[in-house]
Amino acid sequence: MHDPDTPASRRDTGPSARAELLAGIRAELPLLLGVVPFGLMYGLLGLAAGLPAWAVVAMSSIVFGGASQVVFAQLWAAMTPPAVIGTTVAVVNLRHALYSASVAEWLRGLSWRWKLLLAYLLTDEAYAAALVRFRDGPPGAHRHWFLFGTGITLWTGWQLATVAGVMVGAAIPASWSLDFSIALTFIALLVLAVHRRSELVAALVAAAVAVIAQPLPHKLWILAAAAAGILAGLASRALDAPRAVTGAAR
Repeated sequence: MHDPDTPASRRDTGPSARAELLAGIRAELPLLLGVVPFGLMYGLLGLAAGLPAWAVVAMSSIVFGGASQVVFAQLWAAMTPPAVIGTTVAVVNLRHALYSASVAEWLRGLSWRWKLLLAYLLTDEAYAAALVRFRDGPPGAHRHWFLFGTGITLWTGWQLATVAGVMVGAAIPASWSLDFSIALTFIALLVLAVHRRSELVAALVAAAVAVIAQPLPHKLWILAAAAAGILAGLASRALDAPRAVTGAAR
């Protein structure tokens, strides 16, 4: 694949592509502790929902969105109307558009091939690890290799975990409670992602609505919680202003 280096970037003294790639892999490996049981659980849910094994595995490669895949399997099992399934999965995946917008400034100048590849690999765990590198790490022309390292590591782990869930998931004792790993994974990512007061407000409001709205049919509590969290975050953005002003004054 063509590397986007320009004459100016070749004079860059930042870390090499290999160093960035290895750093991305190292940053992602600890997160696989939560991803592996997550993938096993998805494999089990997919089969339990009545999906054929090949479809469960193919979805992990084509969609490559753990949360949306789990939601799809749950709604499919509940015989939810297709319109609700499509809307819910779209809303769950909407966050990836926000992730892309968030890292766009650091990926400007890449070829479209790189952008397509990184867009495909940009997931919750890859984003959480790469954002820290982009925002707090040293500048360099090869930073996209870090995101590639996090993304390809997660992709590999997710595919293997899905296949394992399909092949041996039924033998896993129910007492292991693998479904709780999904919540633990996103709680860990949430802790890494919350840096502003408005983000904390959004997370707390979404969590509260998710609990309150549980009686809604067709798991509509997911849509309700997402909408409430977004609105709460937008409404509380003023809470971030004093911090920004303080930071600018330093």
